[in-house]
Amino acid sequence: MRAAAAALAVLSVLLGLDGLQAHRAEPNQNHTEPKKKKNQPHIIFILTDDQGFNDIGYHNPTLKTPTLDKLAAEGVTLENYYVQPICTPSRSQLITGRYQIHTGLQHSIIRPSQPSCLPPHMDTLPERLRQAGYATHMVGKWHLGFYRKACLPTRKGFDSFFGSLTGSVDYYSYGSCDGPGLCGYDLHDDEGVAWGQEGKYSTTLFTQRARKILESHDPADRPLFLLLSLQAVHTPLQSPKSYIYPYRDMANVARRQFAAMVSTVDEAVRNVTYALRKHGYYRNSVIIYSTDNGAQPFTGGSNWPLRGRKGTYWEGGVRGVAFVHSPLLRRRRRVSKALLHITDWFPTLVALAGGNASESRGLDGFDVWSTISEGRESPRQEILHNIDPLHKPPARTTKWGATASGPKKPKKKKIQKKKIHKLKPKQKSAFRLKSTKKPQTFSQLEATKPLPQSKPKPKTRAQARNQRPSHHSPRPKSYSSGAPPRPPSQIQSRPRSKSRRNASQNQDRPQSGSKAQLGPHPGPRNGSRPAAGSPPPPWDASVQAAIRVGDWKLLTGDPGHGDWVPPQVLPTLPGRWWNLERSVSPAPEAPPLQNVWLFNITADPCERRDLAGQRPDVVRRLMARLAHYNQSAVPVYFPPDDPRADPARHAGAWVPWVEEEEEGEGEGEGGRYHGVYKKGRGGKKKRKKPRCPLCKLRSFFLKLNTGMMSNRI
Repeated sequence: MRAAAAALAVLSVLLGLDGLQAHRAEPNQNHTEPKKKKNQPHIIFILTDDQGFNDIGYHNPTLKTPTLDKLAAEGVTLENYYVQPICTPSRSQLITGRYQIHTGLQHSIIRPSQPSCLPPHMDTLPERLRQAGYATHMVGKWHLGFYRKACLPTRKGFDSFFGSLTGSVDYYSYGSCDGPGLCGYDLHDDEGVAWGQEGKYSTTLFTQRARKILESHDPADRPLFLLLSLQAVHTPLQSPKSYIYPYRDMANVARRQFAAMVSTVDEAVRNVTYALRKHGYYRNSVIIYSTDNGAQPFTGGSNWPLRGRKGTYWEGGVRGVAFVHSPLLRRRRRVSKALLHITDWFPTLVALAGGNASESRGLDGFDVWSTISEGRESPRQEILHNIDPLHKPPARTTKWGATASGPKKPKKKKIQKKKIHKLKPKQKSAFRLKSTKKPQTFSQLEATKPLPQSKPKPKTRAQARNQRPSHHSPRPKSYSSGAPPRPPSQIQSRPRSKSRRNASQNQDRPQSGSKAQLGPHPGPRNGSRPAAGSPPPPWDASVQAAIRVGDWKLLTGDPGHGDWVPPQVLPTLPGRWWNLERSVSPAPEAPPLQNVWLFNITADPCERRDLAGQRPDVVRRLMARLAHYNQSAVPVYFPPDDPRADPARHAGAWVPWVEEEEEGEGEGEGGRYHGVYKKGRGGKKKRKKPRCPLCKLRSFFLKLNTGMMSNRI
C-alpha cells in the first residue's frame, strides 16, 4: 500500500510539472504571431512638373505661393536636392530607387507611341509600401509607359489611379499628341478611360480626387500613401483667368501665365493640407514636396541664378526645389544643405513605413530620414546624374543656329560641295546602326593637362562663313576634335525622331560587356598627343555623362546648352538682353571644342568657373568613378514607335495596345529589339522567309530610292 501511495504521489508531481511547463509554453506560442507594427505615418508625396529653382516664393518673392512658403518654413527646406533633367528618368528613379543606368531609361523620355515602360522584374515603392500594410493611391501624371496593361500604375503597386499616362496633356481637353495627326484623349480612372471630364481644369480635378481619397479612407484603420503627381507647371501654359489677375503687372506673357499656374499648385497644396487636418491625418503625416526637373525658360520658367535649363545636366536642369513638412520632424524650421537625390525617397519611405529596404536588390538610394529629421550628416556622398551612351552631339557650332554644315543654300563650288557632303549624313533619316560589335571610339580629353589646342586647318570660304557669330548663342559648343565626335556607329537622324534605340532589358545588372557600355578610348583624335609616360584617361570624354562627388561635379560630352537665363521681365521673347551673358564679338579662330567641365559646386553653385584645366587630378578621379558606374549599366532601352499605338485605332484614346499574351514586343530576353538600335539576331522563333525574287527586286529599288532621297535631303 505504501509503495502504491508513493507511486501515486510521484505521478501527481510529474503531472503538475507537465502542466506548469505547458502554461509556461503558452507565451512562446504567441511569438509566432506577427508583431503589431509601430505607428506608421501617412505619406503624402506631391510631385510637380517643370518647376524651376526660381519658381517658388521662398526663392523668388514675385511668385505668390504663401502655402508652400509656410509649409517649407515650418519644416525642412532641401537646398542641396537633385533630380533628373527630364520627366521619365526622375519619375522612374522615384518609383524604383535606382539610377536610370540600371533601368535602361538612360536616353530621353518614354513617348506615347513607344513600347516601353519600367522593367517588369523591379519592385516599386508603392509595392513595398503595400507590403508594409499601406493603402496606395496615385493621382496625376504617370509618364512611365503604358503599352501593356502590366505597365499601368495599378499593376505597379497602386490600389487606384486617376490621371494621365502620357507626358504632356491639355489642361482642359485632356488631349495629348505625339506628333502632327497623332493625338488622343488621355485621362484614366484605374485601367479605364475617364470620358466626359473635358472643360475641368486638371490641377483642380486632381486635387478634388485627392481630397476624395482622404475623405473616404479611415486613417485609424490603415496608413495611407498618396502620390499627387500634378501636371502643372508643364506646358501648355493654361490656367483659369482668376489666377492670372494677381500677375497682371508682369510684362512677359509666358512668365505671367506660368506664375499663375504656380499659384494653382499653391492652392492645390493648401486644399490637400486642409483635408489632412480635417480628416485626422495631419498629426501622423509626412508631406514631401518636390519638382521632377528644372524649368524651361522659354516657356515662362526660371532657374536663375543657376546655369542651364530643363534637359541639361547643368545645375539649372538637375537641382530641384523640395521640402519636407511633418509634425514628426525632430528638428524643424531649418534649411538643409545635405546632399540628397530623388532615388533616396525609396529606401527612406520604406524604412519610415517599418519595412526593410535591404530586401530590394540594387537600390541606389539611401535612407536619409535621420538627415532630414535630425540634421545628421547625409550618407550620400556622390550622385551619378547619368551616363547616356546614345546621346548624339549636335553639329559643331560657334553660335546657336550657325552649324558646321553651313547655310542651306551654299554657293555652288566644288570645294564647298566636298565639305558639305561629308557632314550630310547628319541629316539622313531613320536612326540606324550597322553593327554593335565594333569598338566604340570617341575623342578624349587628356586629363593630365588643360584642354589641348588643336592645330588649325586651312579654312574654306564655307567654313569661314559658318563661323560668323549669331546673336542667339552663348558660347560655342565644344568638343576636343575639329568635328563632332561620331556616335557608337553610323547613327543617322531626321528632325522628327522616330528613332530606334537600344532595347534589351537584363534581369540583373551586367558586370561587363554591355553593348551600351563604353571602354577606354584607344587614343586622342584631335591631333594632340598625351604626355610621355602618362596613363590613358579612364573615361571617354565625348560620352554624355555627369557625376557629383563631394563638392566636385564633372560633366563630359554634351551636357546641353549652358546658359544663364535672367528672369524674363520683357514682354517678348529674348532679344537684346539675351546677349548680356555672352560675347558676340567674332573670334579670329574657332576655339577648340570642349567636352569636359569641372566645377566646385559648393563654392561655385552657378558653374561659372571651369576648373578642369587646373585640377586634372580631380578630373581623372571623377572619370574613374564614371567608369566604375558604367560597369553595372544595362543596355539602353529606347525602341522605335509602334504604329498600333495610334489613338485612332482605340476610339480616340491613348490606351495599352499590346496584349499580355503577345511575345517579343517589349523588355526582356524575348523582346523584339536587341542591342543598340538593332533588331535581335538570335531569336529561336525565327521564321524562314519564302523565296521571292520579285520581293528582293522591290527591296533593292526601295533601298536605292531611299538612299538617293536621303542624299537629296
